[in-house]
Order: sequence, then structure tokens, then C-alpha cells
Amino acid sequence: MKNCFTRFMFGKSRLFLFALVSAWGFFNACNAQKASVSEQSFTESFPMERMLKLEKSIKEPKFRNATYNIRDFGAVADGKTMNTEFIKKAIQKCSQEGGGKVVVPAGKFLTGPIHLENNVNLHLEDGAEVLFSTNPKDFYPLVHTSFEGMELMNYSPLIYAKGKKNIAVTGKGTLNGQASVDNWWTWKGSTEYGFVKGMPSQLDPQNLPLLMEMADKNVPIAKRVFGDGKYLRPNFIEPFECENVLIQGVNIINAPFWILHPIKSKNVIVDGVNINSHGPNNDGCDPEYSQNVLIKNSIFNTGDDCIAIKAGRDEEGRRVGIMTENVIVRDCKMIDGHGGVVIGSEMSAGVKNVFVYNNHMDSPELDRAIRLKTNKVRGGVVDGLYVKNITVGEVKEAVLHITMNYKDYSNRVGIAIPQIRNILMEDIKVKNGGKFAVFAEGLEESHIKNITFKNVTIDKVKSNFNVKFVENLKLINTTINGLKTEYNQNHKN
Repeated sequence: MKNCFTRFMFGKSRLFLFALVSAWGFFNACNAQKASVSEQSFTESFPMERMLKLEKSIKEPKFRNATYNIRDFGAVADGKTMNTEFIKKAIQKCSQEGGGKVVVPAGKFLTGPIHLENNVNLHLEDGAEVLFSTNPKDFYPLVHTSFEGMELMNYSPLIYAKGKKNIAVTGKGTLNGQASVDNWWTWKGSTEYGFVKGMPSQLDPQNLPLLMEMADKNVPIAKRVFGDGKYLRPNFIEPFECENVLIQGVNIINAPFWILHPIKSKNVIVDGVNINSHGPNNDGCDPEYSQNVLIKNSIFNTGDDCIAIKAGRDEEGRRVGIMTENVIVRDCKMIDGHGGVVIGSEMSAGVKNVFVYNNHMDSPELDRAIRLKTNKVRGGVVDGLYVKNITVGEVKEAVLHITMNYKDYSNRVGIAIPQIRNILMEDIKVKNGGKFAVFAEGLEESHIKNITFKNVTIDKVKSNFNVKFVENLKLINTTINGLKTEYNQNHKN
């Protein structure tokens, strides 16, 4: 605040009045920026009208009625011929002529990365399967992308678009990343995924740790050159700085890394997608630095979080400063995963206004239903998570799990104090809640504020609460283990 004001208070005296007026404008601007992450009014009823209005504003992209079959450009469906250039030619011609549908017909088509252009709908017909190469060299040239909330030059995502408008991936076919314990997954450095001591991995000092150091020191993206020898796996589908994006109907399997990753994008729809991929960091959908995102009618069966809402990592996230806001997750099914709907841990720029409505979660391998995770290295603000009409069959650990002490890769200690507030859980039915109904771990210097359970029934759970540094936890018409339950702020369990 001081910098905003004092920069105008020095100079020649004859400019003092002008400076004073200008300073007042900047003072208000600073206050407005601060207000953007300040506490919004909290409601104890799900804000249905706000959600419906938001959903209505997110429009599907429209495409010209023209079709470009990749076979007409030379593509061969034998599962062996590399079709990268044939698919590229079809996409480029489609875009140059005003857009339309690039069709992948039935059959198995091997390819390297697919880069979408403006006004192109990549459409997989029923019976079509796109097989992506597992040779890292096929994902050159390197592109501007992201890894765990940090930007870099790395292998191209399997399907990528940078700065494009009106793009889509649709159809009933299958996108097969072909990742396994024999290729991409070993790079995680985990024996669970085929890693054997002596193999290279992302954890080697010149790989992920180096990227983390570069991001914290604000090394220019052009100098963060990774790729071969650095072992950072590519994202699957990544619209980067795009507008009006649709991913609809397709089946996605065997991903190297994060699966759907819209970053710095606006107006994104994920509809009727079936994701089944159990590799390391196989998050289902990770909107990051993005606004107006609708995720609906989809199935997530994943090796990591089903949906993980992100907003950048550590110092880099705070520099970029683009909040992820206005996200709707509705009518989805979550099966395996570390969490059903998750915020974090890469959320340093903040997350605001998330609506989770009418979803079903159930698996002995699903760890938590709703999860928020950060720490004093990540920092960040979460303001407004509204959850309604959720049925949970079984989770291992907790129905609602919030921590401000999420474990850092290298056990760093930070000074970026996170803030979490305004969490509503309404009309929730749980058969087996695992260890805790509510696990909420704030900080002494930053309490979690305003958690409301309303019309919640949890039939079976080992402990009702594990709560620390929480203000205003309220239970309204809530039954746990067959008993109507209230919460005493001084209660210890």
C-alpha cells in the first residue's frame, strides 16, 4: 500500500496537486485489489441462482459445418504408422478454411502430439482410438507448458493449444496415452510405478528440484529448458491461454501425467468424458489460473485426485496472480482417487467460487470426498466452496479434509500464510466416511473460518471431528453414526 501511495508524493512542487489526486486513485486501486481476495458474505444455503447464472454464461464453441477426415490427408489406421504430420495437415487446412470438424474415423491411429488451431473440433468417431507415442523425442519441439504449477519449456502435451479460440475434442472414441510402468510412469521415481534404484527420475537434483528453484527465483520461462534428460512427464490435454474450449464424450486412458489441464483459459466445458487412468499424478481435471469452468456428466477413475483445482505454485503463483474462479462440478461420478473434488496444493494465486453439485463418490480406493490442501510455502486464499447433493458410498479418510500443513517435497518452511474460509456442505449422504467426518487443520496465525454442515447424514465414521484452529464450525440438522450431532468449539476428539 505504501509503495502505491508514495511513488506519487515526490517530485516538483508544482505537480503536487496532480500527484495527490493520482495517488488517491492508486490508493483506491490497491484497496480494490486487496478486496478481491477479502471475505465475501457467507451463506448457509447453497447459492443455486448464482451457479445457474454462471453455467448459463459458459457457452459451447460453435463450428462451421465442414468435415476433414484425417484419412484424406494420408493417415493410416494400422497402429504402427506415425500419423503426426497427416493429422497436423488436416487441422491446419480446417482452421485456414474457417474451421470445422477434423474427423478421426474408426481404427487405431498412432501419433505424436496433436496441436489444435482456431475453430477446430477434433472429433473421434465411435471405434476410433488415438495411440500416442511413448518415445519422448516424438514430443519435440519443446513448448511453453507447465509442470505441477510451474511454467517451463518441456515436452509438448499430447493434445495442446496455445492462445487459441473455439477449440474442441469430442466424440465417442478413445485417447490412449499408452503410459505404463514400462515408460513415462517410472519417471515419478516411485517403486509403485516401475522405478528401480539407479533409474533416472524427476526427483534428481537437476530435474524437478531445479525447476522449483528456477520458478522461485523468477528465471525467464525461455531459460527453463527441460525435455530430454530432465524426466518431467507431459500433460495429456492442455489448452494454454485459450478461450471457448469443449472436451466432450471421449474416453481417456493411460495418461503420463495430469489429464485435463486448462491453464490461463476462459470458458471451458468438460462434458461426458470418461477418464480411467491410474498412473502417478494422474489427476482427472486440473483447471489452473482459469475462469468459468464447467465440468459435468463425467466419470473420473484416477491414480490421483479426480478433480484438483489449481492456481500456481509458491512464488511463481503469487507473481502470476491469476485466481481460479467460477468453477462448477456437477453430475459427475468419482471412483478411485486421492480426493473427489480437491483444491490445491498448487493454489498460491487463490481459488474463489467453486460449486460442487449432485455428484456421486464411491470406492474403497477413494481417500477423501472433498479436500483442501496448502501450507506456508504455497500460501493462497480459498474463499467460497459450495457443495450440495453429494452421495458418498465409501471413502478411506474423511468426508471433508482441510489442511494448512500439507507436506512439502523438501520439508521447506515458508512465510506465505494461507487463508481458507466459507465452506458449505449441504444435503450430503454418506454410508462410510472412513476415519473422520471433518478433518480441519488450520494454523494458529490463520484459522479456517466458516464451515457449515447442513442436512448431512453420515451413517458410519470412526471419529466425528479432528479439528484445530477453526472458527465458526456449524452443524445444522446433521446426523453422524445415527445421532443428531452438534459441535462444541472446545470439543476434543
